[in-house]
Amino acid sequence: MGVFGNAAGSADGLLHRGLWALLLLLSVAIYGSHAPLLTLCKVDGAIPFSSTSVVVLVELTKLLLSVLSLLPGAREPLPAALSWRHAAPFALSALLYAANNNLVVHMQLFMDPSTFQVLSNLKIVSTALLYSLLLRRRLGPRRWLALLLLLAAGVTYSCGGLRGHGDTAGTRLHVTPVGLLLLSVYCLISGLSAVYTEAILKSQALPLGLQNIFLYFFGVLLNLMGSLWTGMEGGFLEGFSPWVLLVVFSQALNGLIMSVVMKHSSNITRLFIISCSILVNALLSVALLNLQLTLLFFVAVACIGLAVHLYYGVT
Repeated sequence: MGVFGNAAGSADGLLHRGLWALLLLLSVAIYGSHAPLLTLCKVDGAIPFSSTSVVVLVELTKLLLSVLSLLPGAREPLPAALSWRHAAPFALSALLYAANNNLVVHMQLFMDPSTFQVLSNLKIVSTALLYSLLLRRRLGPRRWLALLLLLAAGVTYSCGGLRGHGDTAGTRLHVTPVGLLLLSVYCLISGLSAVYTEAILKSQALPLGLQNIFLYFFGVLLNLMGSLWTGMEGGFLEGFSPWVLLVVFSQALNGLIMSVVMKHSSNITRLFIISCSILVNALLSVALLNLQLTLLFFVAVACIGLAVHLYYGVT
């Protein structure tokens, strides 16, 4: 009987690891496909839809999927006693995420998109620092080196990992002092929102689906208020196409996956997922957008491989 019990436990463990690996790979694929999908959404070289509408629909889709996960028959039973104290902490998470999304838009006024793509990789460092300080997780020199390699990979790839046919000029950074200040705030809020959300998810003995409902309810509410405050030109769904709907669904699905990652793993895992998505982004850009890989792409891949080895493979 013990033999069969051990065999069943081993099979369950393999199934669990397989599902976890599939979830991480799916997230890598979604992250990597986001930019190419946005390019396919363009009409005459311009984005035809409101980014505010997309954000609201993404939050609403995540909320609906979270509600479906708690319908009768769900595996995780609801706790007997719930109060506003369970939901209130997620209001700050939603506020931080909403502030960061809006900050990204305003930062474009003080730097060009290429500069933002390069410098935004600094959020790897800010997230790791806040993860270590606020959650009191000691990373150690080897793991810090791994995270710095992730930073190097992101910067290297952003500086010219892909090239269009006939392009010869390298990346030139242009940013104002105000842009640098906003970038610092962006990196701080990006790291803080992720680490704070991880802390809440792990501190509450609640089903993840219910925690997601709290988070995305506030997300929908804040983003709807923001869209009404700023006003929108045209209709809410103006410029939408099947590609845009695919972006909405994929981003909603990835948001739910990130909740699982933060609940059962950590934000460091999330950083590795984002960095590994460079591979998918590059392959799709070559296949769909007719871009070319450069030497910097292979340098970035080498940095990521070494970072994974240092963080997870060396004992």
